[in-house]
Amino acid sequence: MTAISAFFEQLANVGHDPRFCKVRGNVRFDIRDGDRVEQWLLDIDHGRLRVTRDAGPAGTVITTSTEVADAMARGELNGLAAITRGEILVDGDLGLALRIGRLFPVPPAAQRQAVAQRGGK
Repeated sequence: MTAISAFFEQLANVGHDPRFCKVRGNVRFDIRDGDRVEQWLLDIDHGRLRVTRDAGPAGTVITTSTEVADAMARGELNGLAAITRGEILVDGDLGLALRIGRLFPVPPAAQRQAVAQRGGK
């Protein structure tokens, strides 16, 4: 199982995330590995999260490689930085795509910076 598959399996088990209580929309992740495309659909309805392996239409489509997706799922890569570098393509609601980034683990360097900004060690 890839890191991104494990991430989506875990997300499916969460069921609800209060950080998304004012969010409604759906995002399809098209994760490319050569000619093969793995697709995941995330439906968000006021905090309720539903994950399926659906290839249907979505308001926002995020396309990336397996390597980038796995790195994000492991907390090794910041999604915004990857979008800026063109490693992630977003078609649709960029604001929703950026909010989805909250679901992924935070890269260790960003964790250290956040702690330092709060005055911790």
